[in-house]
Amino acid sequence: MKTLILLFTLLLPVSLLANECKQINFGSVAWTDVQTTTATASELLKRLGYEVDSHQLTVPEVYQQLSSGKLDVFLGNWMPTMEPIIQPYLNNQSIKVLGKNLTGAKYTLAVPAYVYDAGVRSFADIVRFKDQFKHKLYGIEKGNDGNALLLDAIAKNDFSLGNFSLIELPERLMLHQVKRHIRDGDWIAFLAWAPHPMNENFDIRYLEGGDAYFGQNLGGSTVYTNARADFRADCPNVANLLDNLKFSLEMEGEVMNMILSEFVPADRAVRDWMFRNPNVVAQWLEGITNRQGQPVDAAKLAADMQLTFSR
Repeated sequence: MKTLILLFTLLLPVSLLANECKQINFGSVAWTDVQTTTATASELLKRLGYEVDSHQLTVPEVYQQLSSGKLDVFLGNWMPTMEPIIQPYLNNQSIKVLGKNLTGAKYTLAVPAYVYDAGVRSFADIVRFKDQFKHKLYGIEKGNDGNALLLDAIAKNDFSLGNFSLIELPERLMLHQVKRHIRDGDWIAFLAWAPHPMNENFDIRYLEGGDAYFGQNLGGSTVYTNARADFRADCPNVANLLDNLKFSLEMEGEVMNMILSEFVPADRAVRDWMFRNPNVVAQWLEGITNRQGQPVDAAKLAADMQLTFSR
């Protein structure tokens, strides 16, 4: 009997870990940066023995499904702009913040450099040139937090924008409008953010004066990882990996450029990046096991990424 008890005690941690969670369901949105980070986490988890699924939704839908437990994780909590969306779920404790995954980001309105040089330096300047802007601001997909903030400003007539309309477009279509306007020398004010290749591909300037909506320092932002309330208890190994996943502006910018400019699928782009940056992969996997509770050879895992990469 004592032998059986000892054997059960020794096997218990491994058996619990093996059964902790089999599939991880990510919420994602139609932003290349979130697709990049979600693909990175997904590719790592697949090689650790987990099944992974990603569901592309609007921001409000992601939080509704995290709260109900239909989704497990969201890597795209941009703050402070998402605060009005996420706060009710934090208040009722149906969602937890696991930690930061990116610092030094920014998100606010921007204009081409020639528009900035013509006198549009802040949100308050836009109305003075309303005819040049044709009473339009350009946002991204419907349900986006930045759109919601601009619609609120328009509804309140803040910055005298009450007669403006917001054009809501998917990221790629919005950027196409920016490219077309700049090519033709036309005026456009649009939601811009970093990290993103737009900052290198276009000569743009971020506008001042939107602190009450988009935060200080020209929309200075931090991106957090969110999870359903019981996720850490159910999936401690995965939660520890997500704690380790700290991204950089340079990493995300490089991968996003591959996706947007070279048309490389996100999963292949992140595999290529990880193959070329094994030291970062080793940092991400520090203290992490595979799903069966066995140690992980980070160098081998990073090297294996190349075996499945092709453009």
